[in-house]
Amino acid sequence: MLLGEYEHTLDIKGRLAMPAKLREALGNKFIITKGLDGCLFVYDMEEWHKVEAKLAALPMSRKTARDFTRFLFGGACEGECDKQGRVLLPANLRRHAGLEKDAVIVGVGSRAESGDAQRWAAYNEESSEDVNELAEQLADLGI
Repeated sequence: MLLGEYEHTLDIKGRLAMPAKLREALGNKFIITKGLDGCLFVYDMEEWHKVEAKLAALPMSRKTARDFTRFLFGGACEGECDKQGRVLLPANLRRHAGLEKDAVIVGVGSRAESGDAQRWAAYNEESSEDVNELAEQLADLGI
């Protein structure tokens, strides 16, 4: 399970240091792709195969299924940390997440998410008021 919030800085070559705890959980190779809300999704290979299977089961006759499959697979790349624990983020993924310098990496259970640190701070500020309402809605679902 991927947990925690970590702040790191991208180097000039677009490499991001992956926290040791997340590296352990992700394994030697992992998948990085465009995520929702302007961030990147990072999956270990086992979880990525589950996502692949779910997407493969979608009816390709539906435009929404084709669009989301293109979005997720088209933006995906295999990640691997170097000896210093850094992963190179391709330019298209850095643009998608607005990553230029300061980044945040957050473990959210089955995946990690990464994005611009300022966007993350703004998101937390905005959503802090909504958390109580969200908790009430989830309670109605039995969570």
